[in-house]
Amino acid sequence: EQRALVMTTDFFTPVVDDAYDYGAIAAANALSDVYAMGGKPFLALNIAALPPGLPAELISDILRGGAETVRAAGVVIAGGHTIQDKEPKYGLVVLGFVDPARLLTKSGARPGDRLVLTKPLGFGTTTTALKRGIAPPEDVAEVVSWMRRLNKFASELALEFGVRGATDITGFSLLGHAWEMAQASGVGLRLDFARIPLVSCARRYAAEFVFPGGAYDNRLYFGQFVSFDPAIAEPDQMLLFDPQTSGGLLLSVPEKHLKALLQRAEENDQPAWVIGEVLEGDGIEVT
Repeated sequence: EQRALVMTTDFFTPVVDDAYDYGAIAAANALSDVYAMGGKPFLALNIAALPPGLPAELISDILRGGAETVRAAGVVIAGGHTIQDKEPKYGLVVLGFVDPARLLTKSGARPGDRLVLTKPLGFGTTTTALKRGIAPPEDVAEVVSWMRRLNKFASELALEFGVRGATDITGFSLLGHAWEMAQASGVGLRLDFARIPLVSCARRYAAEFVFPGGAYDNRLYFGQFVSFDPAIAEPDQMLLFDPQTSGGLLLSVPEKHLKALLQRAEENDQPAWVIGEVLEGDGIEVT
């Protein structure tokens, strides 16, 4: 009665050039789905599709990046499966346990809750700039450090302070995943653009419309559910549709717990930005 099983899988092609970082990011991203439900991961399996001509040392770095990230989460990699493919692909199957009475779900947001985000945005536009050869090393390093960061403590923080509504921000972007939460919970959301954190280079690339194709797909589908203040420029709007790899958690925090949650986050060096609120109604307003 106090323990349910959470099972998830995720894998993708390289988002950065460094093989170790790629493995670490892919592992952190796969673990995130368990953290987003308030679960504690305990076991993982590697999934890899690798070109036969890929040097053995690069394959080793990918798997080592994944293994060391998983170990830092207190999780065991118990095996996995590898096939040959023309383009590298790597990720994990992850199993975790969760208390059904404390489950974090997209349907748990309630009017009056405050919206808290635990990582900045801008990963998609920056990795696209890297693929185009226009991202300097310092921009890549900043984004990699965020993508490799586990959502472990953010999840534990949510459970400690009575959060029931949560999702992780990945390929559907902040607005796409926020809409999923709003729809599942039967509520509306208001986001304050000025309070939404961005990596330092994000607006520079956005101004040049350096976005992955998924950003335009996200805007095409989710844009119908979002109303923007006319003062928010189109490049800034697009940043909220930017697909994130291994993004943060979006938490719907009861107002009575907000101050204590933010204080505990600060004490434990866990970033947490209050970016909006949950409203009666439907749809998303960005002001």
